[in-house]
Amino acid sequence: MKKLLIISLSALYLCSCSILSDIQWNPNGLASAAGKAITAASISDDQVVALSQQTIVSLDAENTVVAGDYQKRLARLLNGVNEINGKAVNYKVYKTDEINAFACGDGSIRVYSGLMDVMDDQELIAIIGHELGHVKNQDTKKAVKNAYIASAARDVVGSAGSYGALISSLLGDLGEALVTAQFSQNQEYKADQAGFQFAIDRGYGPHSMEKALTKLLTLSGGSSSNNLVSHLFASHPKTEKRVEKMKAAAEQYEAKHAQ
Repeated sequence: MKKLLIISLSALYLCSCSILSDIQWNPNGLASAAGKAITAASISDDQVVALSQQTIVSLDAENTVVAGDYQKRLARLLNGVNEINGKAVNYKVYKTDEINAFACGDGSIRVYSGLMDVMDDQELIAIIGHELGHVKNQDTKKAVKNAYIASAARDVVGSAGSYGALISSLLGDLGEALVTAQFSQNQEYKADQAGFQFAIDRGYGPHSMEKALTKLLTLSGGSSSNNLVSHLFASHPKTEKRVEKMKAAAEQYEAKHAQ
């Protein structure tokens, strides 16, 4: 699923409407959808959630979902975490050596077994908190909307060969966006802060986020070209700087609570 993020505005429009109102998909609507003026307001929050739900179904089908000790561990760590931005939480583990995790606006959390294998509990909870931070800060929703706007400039109507293939391609692109999402430096710093606080709220130490980032840096060998940690490392701000920020935050927290 290593494709460029090119989202068909026509498919996005029709897919969203079909999911939300159970209207049968109508290929004849492609042209009128393509002619719409695209703005950030053109896709609603409900449509983003609906698209996320369909994309997660597709990703779950494409990946090997494992239970057993992996799922038990994740359930223990997330005990009491019941919703994301008002949406009921559901979580699963994908069996893969890749070191990754992601969350999206429909309440879904997906953690890769490769990440769970290399992280201890405090590090893992910080990474999950980081991904939840992107959702709570609306980063994931904004990314989908930005992709929707960008697609307006592309003449992609019928480019997938058939309407069904167009929808399939759309879900693949959205899945790629969720799995390998790239965010701004400011968004990443805020998500790190969310992971820092999430770990503390879950009863772990203030250095959890710092340790998680340090481990990612070590695992990558200092290279952003390491494919196993590409999502959690390559597109982010310099990890050394992020480690420094989280170390400072932890020390400040310790100093405050030592008084």
